[in-house]
Amino acid sequence: MDRRTLLRAGAIATMIGATSTTTMAMAEDNARYRAMVPEIFEPLPDPPEHCANLVIGSGFGGAVTALRLAEAGAPVTVLERGSRWPNDPWRDIFTSETLPDGRGIWHRRSASDVIGNITGVSVPMPVDDFGGVLCIDSYPHMQVLRGAAVGGGSVVYTGVSAQPEQRFFDAVFAGVVDYREMAATYYPLARKMLRVSAMPDDIYASPAFAHSRAWDAAATSAGYHPLPAESTWNWGVLRDELAGWSRPSATIGRSTMGNSNGAKFDLNQTYLRYAAETGRAHVYPGHQVTAIGQERGGRFSVQTTKLAPSGQTLRTRTLTCDRLFLAAGSIGTSDLLVRARATGTLRDLNEHVGTGWGSNGNVVMMPWTLDTLQLGTQGAAVASRLLDESGVPTVLENFAVPGVAFDIGLLVVIGLVLDDTRGTFRYDPSTDQVILDWPAGGGSSAIAAAGAVGRKVAAAGNTLLPADFGYAGACSHPLGGAVLGAATDGYGRVRGHPGLYVVDGAAVPGNAGVANPSLTITALAERAVAQVLRSGR
Repeated sequence: MDRRTLLRAGAIATMIGATSTTTMAMAEDNARYRAMVPEIFEPLPDPPEHCANLVIGSGFGGAVTALRLAEAGAPVTVLERGSRWPNDPWRDIFTSETLPDGRGIWHRRSASDVIGNITGVSVPMPVDDFGGVLCIDSYPHMQVLRGAAVGGGSVVYTGVSAQPEQRFFDAVFAGVVDYREMAATYYPLARKMLRVSAMPDDIYASPAFAHSRAWDAAATSAGYHPLPAESTWNWGVLRDELAGWSRPSATIGRSTMGNSNGAKFDLNQTYLRYAAETGRAHVYPGHQVTAIGQERGGRFSVQTTKLAPSGQTLRTRTLTCDRLFLAAGSIGTSDLLVRARATGTLRDLNEHVGTGWGSNGNVVMMPWTLDTLQLGTQGAAVASRLLDESGVPTVLENFAVPGVAFDIGLLVVIGLVLDDTRGTFRYDPSTDQVILDWPAGGGSSAIAAAGAVGRKVAAAGNTLLPADFGYAGACSHPLGGAVLGAATDGYGRVRGHPGLYVVDGAAVPGNAGVANPSLTITALAERAVAQVLRSGR
């Protein structure tokens, strides 16, 4: 054997060895996760080749659409890339945020960059490449956190469901949507369906929310009047946790990677459950949509990849439908539309597609130290919100420190600022990727606004904060990309393509009006589908 042949044989052997090692590691991971959550490894059903109504995504907008169409007698197919996760009061279904494993992160090898950027501390955080519930998308100058599960963002959000005040709503929607109609009909309907309520006094007074009481005391000393934050927590489950009748989850700071015991009223317990009960709406987990188009006869085509939780491709298919509802979230919906316009599969999309994306003015401020240390755990639910209008309108909310179960005198504070910084999506043919162009330094005005308010509270609470404690390069409230009144009409009907609708956060113009966006997304979807049913188009 000559030297060249020997080297080639050695290289092949190395590649085979590496592949075998990787395969074995994946098999071990799958076996471990199969033992923990066997339900997500059950055989995945296949959706029909053609359907009248197809919904991409099972988050807030998709769940609303599925239910209302099904109630009207229409058959509905819902495609969701993530798994359908169960709940149980005693099983450890979801991962801890302290040392997350593959159940927590959607197909990534590490979460170190996200944690490091937010906290300023580089912490190694390797994870298994698995279909976990939290997706982290990285773009130049911006990282976006979003859901990847049946139920979408409702599985991984912290439950806050805030209705914006009219002056802030109107500043964002500029008359395209009538706030009076929303306030009279669709916000109350969304609040009822999502089971929104404020934290009860006994939960607030419990050892799990000493940090919330300390924050409220500091805010009050600074001259603010903290308002109760409404949210979708099941307070009965939190009481069970405090009494020892359920495995702790919400009372030890868990939320961002799911609550095993169902402590949040996620969409699987509300809209999606009611949709399934009609017998006409069917959700198909493990189906990732890679492209959409419209055929000459008017039907829409939807390219899908069927995925195992490990990420293995099980099947690829092209489905068709008469009406297509985009509810893949701001990132997912914008990606599909921008790609379709660039590749010519939806030729009549206008120039506004891919524009108007914003982070909802998100600013993360941590670590925030409290001047009193009280023994207890760190509950995940948000107890209050404070609003400051002395400058740019800003809301601050305090959160438990992710991954820290016990009260150690630290908080995370989230700022929501009425910020007008916007980004744009573009298609890169060289990589076949859709990129979010977010300006370098984008969000600096939001950091300044949130920081000014934060320092007032810190001064009243005798807390010292570093000069650069605010970070606006990560976003858990992605909004825009297919904005109402621009890429679509005022009800989410996509201009140029009858039968194509946007019913998710992509329709919101980059900011929800100094409020967490889930309630607004839900209410807008209710309004959009009601109009579709009234008009027939």
